Amino acid sequence: MWPGEQSPAGGPEQPNPYKEPPAPWNAPTVASGPPVGGPPGRGPGGGRTKLVAIGAAAAVVVAAAVTGAVLLGGDEDDSAAGPDPAASSASAAADDPRSGDSGPAPTVAGWTVVANPDHGIAFDVPASWAPKSRDWVTYVAEDDDPDEKPLVAMKAPAVLQEEWCASDGDRDGSVDHTPLASAGTRGNNGARSTEDVARTDSAAWVYGAYTQPDRDKVSTGPVTSFTTASGIRGSVATSRSSGVAKKDKCDVEGKATTFAFETADGDFASWSFFGAAGVDDEVPETTVREILATVREYTPSDS
Repeated sequence: MWPGEQSPAGGPEQPNPYKEPPAPWNAPTVASGPPVGGPPGRGPGGGRTKLVAIGAAAAVVVAAAVTGAVLLGGDEDDSAAGPDPAASSASAAADDPRSGDSGPAPTVAGWTVVANPDHGIAFDVPASWAPKSRDWVTYVAEDDDPDEKPLVAMKAPAVLQEEWCASDGDRDGSVDHTPLASAGTRGNNGARSTEDVARTDSAAWVYGAYTQPDRDKVSTGPVTSFTTASGIRGSVATSRSSGVAKKDKCDVEGKATTFAFETADGDFASWSFFGAAGVDDEVPETTVREILATVREYTPSDS
């Protein structure tokens, strides 16, 4: 999970699966409060996909699994005491997805822009998708990892049908919601190559969200080159699951696509999509590629 996030000068950083951080969360000492919406639960396929908002000056409170979220405000006293559940939910609903940075305009008519100011990356999604704020992070972790170290993560995501499936798979009395699909961006500093990022991250999303503890149920297709409409050239790979155990009604097959590239600053970064596969509402591959084609770099404003 993301129990904390370091906020160095220049913006928050995400855990790097290619380089072991000095501490499990690469984070300072954290104060935590009570969870909102119940304890972490099980996502599709037994994996746990988390969506959590990180406050710029606050510690992270662990949220409910899959679509549960906590928005932490800017007061250190508030973060130490833990947010009020009702207030947090209301704040999350009212939060401006761009959090003070309007970002670029969409490049596809009728679509919505999704911007990550921390990395200066944007992409567009159909109007039915819901962008989260710049401080939201979604990630997957091993079910049996007590420290919830992220296998892979992305920031400032957009989500499609956030409450697509509801169940109490762990029978703890709390209903967990599974989204149909999500897409977002991240930095990949320390990676060996764009090919490696595309292959590794796409497989990690499918394993973490759909097949764990069975890695052999994840297959990854060939890594190919791809150039976005803005001229960004990089590597793309798609991973899929097969044979997911149907222990719960929300256990479904999954797929993920990761596009990795080198930024104008010479750093590695990536865009990822993951979602349910083999279902009536499955996001078509043509739509995934149309979204991917809009990935571009931009210069965040100072607001």
